[in-house]
Amino acid sequence: MTIQSKRLSLFVLPLAIFIALVGLLLFGLTQDPREVPSPLIGKSIPTFNTPDLIDPSRQVTDAELRGHITLFNVWASWCPACKAEHPMLMQLAQQAGIQLIGLNWKDERSAALQVINSTGNPYLFIGYDRDNRVGLDWGVYGAPETFIIDRAGIIRHKHIGPIDQTVWDDTLAPLIKTLQAEPHSP
Repeated sequence: MTIQSKRLSLFVLPLAIFIALVGLLLFGLTQDPREVPSPLIGKSIPTFNTPDLIDPSRQVTDAELRGHITLFNVWASWCPACKAEHPMLMQLAQQAGIQLIGLNWKDERSAALQVINSTGNPYLFIGYDRDNRVGLDWGVYGAPETFIIDRAGIIRHKHIGPIDQTVWDDTLAPLIKTLQAEPHSP
């Protein structure tokens, strides 16, 4: 190998690596972070057992999510997007055919209770996950995150970010309607 070809290879290799990294960065910038696929889609819900936010002597478990079409919503009092979606959740709580179960995530109990007491409680149950034990099993990395679970306890969809009317109309409501039309298993 000549000195000239060594110099050329010392220049070309770093340039090729730089171009590849720029290409990956540009590709990443075109992706929607809300479209991060969950490896749990199509799988049974994780087993969990956590205290109820409102009544710590009661346990909220995965059994609460089976047998019903469930909107499982991860939220926290410190989360601005959670506060923005709360009126929509209050509206959804009035709709027949689904149940809302909450998971208060990485939060102080007193702060979470203050939010529920001042803005209303759309949830049938609220699990309290201060230490992120449940969140880890569900693959939660931010709030709000919402999962749609079918009657068999299979995770059918994960939505990252707040639920608004558009998300409800375009994504969640059609999926729930499809799940409601599926035959019930005994």
